[in-house]
Amino acid sequence: MDAIQQHMLDTYRAARLGEPAPPPPGRHDRRTLRDLYRHWLTHPPTPRQPVRGHSSPSGA
Repeated sequence: MDAIQQHMLDTYRAARLGEPAPPPPGRHDRRTLRDLYRHWLTHPPTPRQPVRGHSSPSGA
């Protein structure tokens, strides 16, 4: 099921229950990406330390 089909189903359910319709998919994408970018700028990722005693996913 893609996002449009899920939105249609959620809208139908909301109408049957007398609830407000959900926002359309993708409505808050820009704000979410902007917030993630700002978080990344203020909290830069730290380099990961290799786990001891475990093989890598490639098996090498």
